[in-house]
Amino acid sequence: MSGWWLVALVAWPALMAAPIVACGRWPNLRETLSVITGLVLLAGVILQIGPLVDGGRPDILLFSILPGLDLHFALEPLGLIFALVAAGLWPLTTIYAAGYMRGNREPDQTRFFVCFALAISAAIGMAMAGNLVTLFVFYEMMTLVTYPLVTHHGDAESREGGRTYIGLLMTTSIGFFLPAIVITWLISGTTDFTAGGILAGTGIGSVGAMGLYALFIYGIGKAAVMPVHRWLPAAMVAPTPVSALLHAVAVVKAGVFAVLKITVYVFGLDFAYQTSATAPFLWLASFTIIAASAVAIYCDNLKKRLAYSTIGQLSYIVLGSAMASKLGAVSGSLHIVTHAFGKITLFFCAGAIYTACHRKYVSELNGLGRAMPLTFTAFTIAALSLIGLPPMAGAWSKWYLMSGSAGVEEYALLGVLALSSLLNIVYLLDIPARAFFLPGDAETPKGIAEAPAACVIPLCITAAGCIALFFLAHPIIDFVGTALGGPA
Repeated sequence: MSGWWLVALVAWPALMAAPIVACGRWPNLRETLSVITGLVLLAGVILQIGPLVDGGRPDILLFSILPGLDLHFALEPLGLIFALVAAGLWPLTTIYAAGYMRGNREPDQTRFFVCFALAISAAIGMAMAGNLVTLFVFYEMMTLVTYPLVTHHGDAESREGGRTYIGLLMTTSIGFFLPAIVITWLISGTTDFTAGGILAGTGIGSVGAMGLYALFIYGIGKAAVMPVHRWLPAAMVAPTPVSALLHAVAVVKAGVFAVLKITVYVFGLDFAYQTSATAPFLWLASFTIIAASAVAIYCDNLKKRLAYSTIGQLSYIVLGSAMASKLGAVSGSLHIVTHAFGKITLFFCAGAIYTACHRKYVSELNGLGRAMPLTFTAFTIAALSLIGLPPMAGAWSKWYLMSGSAGVEEYALLGVLALSSLLNIVYLLDIPARAFFLPGDAETPKGIAEAPAACVIPLCITAAGCIALFFLAHPIIDFVGTALGGPA
């Protein structure tokens, strides 16, 4: 397909923001238009699968700023995986958001859906980025257009959370990510994503490569590697559909996708392994996984517990990238998909609980499973997937992460992954256990039932996806593995 298809896919959600604004006085039309926009985007992304499977790599150079600094779109397998996740989950998130926003009588709903559309446009722009410059432009766009979503309620708590959100993300991107791009351009003469990487043969040694990789890791604050993680729990002041967008559809996935893509196409797996450029980040990611999981255990606020869970789960993908092996890259790309379905389900459930009975603390959930069986069953399925138990999708990504750890002879990582799964059990299964097996407290109001169908149907679909992907994971593995050079 022509490279202009890529431009159209990036521009489509942003262009449709104007009609969404125009329909603001007619909520049914506004939300229908939002869902149709998402479905058209998904269809367009799906059309790219065939050409890429056949070995095609559509690309288009829009214009050059300086030699080697271009606005350039190109699509390869890792980008397609991320685009499919973002485009596939957006229509469901939009339906859910309609039920949530109406059910809680949230203000400024039109602005909310407009920013949603712009955020997905930024995510697709990152997926289609053909070089570091284009990636950076859409990375910054995503930060800016999601800020109004984080501060949606407009109260003091929201403004404080928004300051932390935009302050950390903009400081890290301008202070570390942008200099890393400039250094890469100066030493290699290009910022293009290239099979095998662009740094080999530039003369950069192990220490220099390690320092450059550190700039990228800390510059991509959306990957939430400790200590650049505080923006994520701070952003939980936003409405729950925003939390779902942050954790599953766009923002954090954009961060770890960027880390994975830079590892594969800027450093190159062979160069990264030979120079040990990524080696220290095996242990930084391991620390983030364990520390975030330990903090999650003590969080009574449900969304905050899920936020720290996300911080730990994201570092699984950073860990796979830092292995600097094909199996590590494949496991990281697979975890982008499996975590997206698992975590969006958990946040959908958290929002459904709040909509139904305005409860947001884990200690308040006792006995609610009998009143909201669909919601808490979906929560259980997603939790089991993130823990890594079959037949849930997350079992495969953890299996391949462990296999990758053994493949690079970092056997201590097997213990890290096993311990993290045990911690996942403690902080995730505690919630459905309370809901199904403990009696309700005296303050539990009578007549609690499931949230509106617009909230419950999407969470049931994404929970089913956690199971379906267990049986559909291998086409993803084969697709990415072949693109990286032979079977995974």
